[in-house]
Amino acid sequence: MDNQIFLNGITLEQLAGALKPLLELHTPTAPTEPENEFITREQACELLSINKTSLWKHTKSGRLKSYGIGNRVLYRKDEVLHAVKPINH
Repeated sequence: MDNQIFLNGITLEQLAGALKPLLELHTPTAPTEPENEFITREQACELLSINKTSLWKHTKSGRLKSYGIGNRVLYRKDEVLHAVKPINH
């Protein structure tokens, strides 16, 4: 069995236009992250490239807000990312 397809009388643009809807159906999309996604202290440290002591200091000073469920300390990912500010040199 030969896996060749021969097309006559169709331009490359017409072929691309015909295939585009089919390709879009099979293109995986990146999962969207919920706006209020909670992350652990370890994830926050990894995201900011800091240690837990620095994270605690930023939380204690009010630069980062933490949330608690039982004995777990969590951070909202969007708030952690928003806390990072560019430095003008």
